[in-house]
Amino acid sequence: MCGIVGLFLKDKALEPQLGALLTDMLITMTDRGPDSAGIAIYNASDAAHARLTVQSETPDADFADLAEKAQAIVGGPVTLSRRDTHAVLTVPAGTAEALRHALRDVAPTVRVMSFGDSLEIYKEVGLPRDVAARFDIASMSGTHGIGHTRMATESAVTTLGAHPFNTGPDQCLVHNGSLSNHNVLRRKLQREGIHIETQNDTEVGAAYLTWKMQNGATLGEALEASLDDLDGFFNFVVGTKDGFGVVRDPIACKPAVMAETDQYVAFGSEYRALVNLPGIETARVWEPEPATVYFWTHGATETPSKKAA
Repeated sequence: MCGIVGLFLKDKALEPQLGALLTDMLITMTDRGPDSAGIAIYNASDAAHARLTVQSETPDADFADLAEKAQAIVGGPVTLSRRDTHAVLTVPAGTAEALRHALRDVAPTVRVMSFGDSLEIYKEVGLPRDVAARFDIASMSGTHGIGHTRMATESAVTTLGAHPFNTGPDQCLVHNGSLSNHNVLRRKLQREGIHIETQNDTEVGAAYLTWKMQNGATLGEALEASLDDLDGFFNFVVGTKDGFGVVRDPIACKPAVMAETDQYVAFGSEYRALVNLPGIETARVWEPEPATVYFWTHGATETPSKKAA
């Protein structure tokens, strides 16, 4: 049992409140997942820069010269902004993925939480309230974000095992459920060159979507394909640079609720995660259908697609 939340803003006036709104939603889901928690925030980007969010168990030592090490790799200016055990490295555009791979050798105790143009992921072991406070998530602004509270069932309670998982540029996923064919898929995806770092089945789900999108699928098409290729039961909430997607498996045994107003689209494992959102009393509220993909992008409306039985 885990808790998922997501918030996709249509109204720019709400962007300064994104972190505060998501923090409240996440804390409400504490009893669904007290082991660890994480939040992905998408915020403003520019064409000249990309970013990596990194984590360390010994940040004082690891972050002291990390910007200089990164600068030597990318051949351009690098800035580092620290938040507790995490830091965001801002690097020249087009260098984030190469730096992600190089850090394994030059800074082996540093873990990359996310990379891309606009995505930052913060996650740690502990209660959602404590995790959110450590990183001051409530102060963050952005366009959309997703969060997760974890109750571990199949893998260790670690920072790397916490959600969200990022396996492609500006793409991340949170999951409630269990995938039964993740070991077979992990081997297949690794043969295809997709980097997978943990034994967590959710990371395999994220990597599968990355692989599909790298091969030309849209977010909606990748989510539709997951209904055929992933065995088990799952609610997925996915973030991309411009989009936000939701899909439930055909059995749909895991709880889910959505709400939409002119200002936002929201997802929660339970309705109580949504009750403090502005205008929720007049929102369109519904339970997402089984085997149905919902996704939004900025400048586009919802386009649900139901997979034929």
